[in-house]
Amino acid sequence: MTTASVETNLPEDTRLYSIPDAMRVLRLGRTVIYELMRSGRLRSVREGRARRITAGAIRDYVALLEREAEQASN
Repeated sequence: MTTASVETNLPEDTRLYSIPDAMRVLRLGRTVIYELMRSGRLRSVREGRARRITAGAIRDYVALLEREAEQASN
C-alpha cells in the first residue's frame, strides 16, 4: 500500500490548520470541509471562536480515504 503525500506551502511544523489552510492542503472546497467536519470524517478542534483542523486529523482523513479505496477495489 502506498501512502499519499500531501503537498503544502505551509511550514512543516504547522499543527493547527485554519479552514482555508485545510482547503488548500486537501484541495477541497469550504462547503465540503465543513460537511466533513459535521459528519465526523474530518476532526476539528476549537481555538477560541475558530475551528482548527489538526495535522493528525488531516493524515487520518487521507488514511480513511485510502482504506475506503482499497475496500472498494476488493
